[in-house]
Amino acid sequence: MPGPGDLTLRPLVPEDVDELRRIRATPEVARWWDLPEAGFPLSDDPESKRRAIVVAGRVVGLIQYAEELEPRYRHASIDLFLDPAVHGRGIGTEAVRRVAHELIERHGHHRITIDPATTNFAAIRAYEKAGFRRVGIMRAYERDPVGEQWHDGLLMELLSSDVERDVRG
Repeated sequence: MPGPGDLTLRPLVPEDVDELRRIRATPEVARWWDLPEAGFPLSDDPESKRRAIVVAGRVVGLIQYAEELEPRYRHASIDLFLDPAVHGRGIGTEAVRRVAHELIERHGHHRITIDPATTNFAAIRAYEKAGFRRVGIMRAYERDPVGEQWHDGLLMELLSSDVERDVRG
């Protein structure tokens, strides 16, 4: 069974579109991400940098990040989704770890945020395993996919000092 050791993150290519749209439309993913917009995943969100999550040569998800470059508020945020067929294998945790490491080490960010729904327990566990800490609840943060109700979000963050502390022991 392929796992995080088989993981590769690579730039998106046009051949990824159909599979990423299929994954995003699965009920387990659409519950959190809504259905794909026109242009997804190549042109719908030019502010985000996106990569395909590939395991054992197969596209199994997407990870993206955005950067706030204003010096007083400089930080980055991460979001991702995975094919439900690979949930529970540590793939999301490893993808988040790798992107967070890149954002801290190569891009010079001191703070990375992620904001799952408070009821997305599997995602929250995965992000905590990657070193993220709970900061607080953002009440009525986002609408459900149908647009009928507001749901709370959990603000989580990883500081570069947390990573350094983990490395030092």
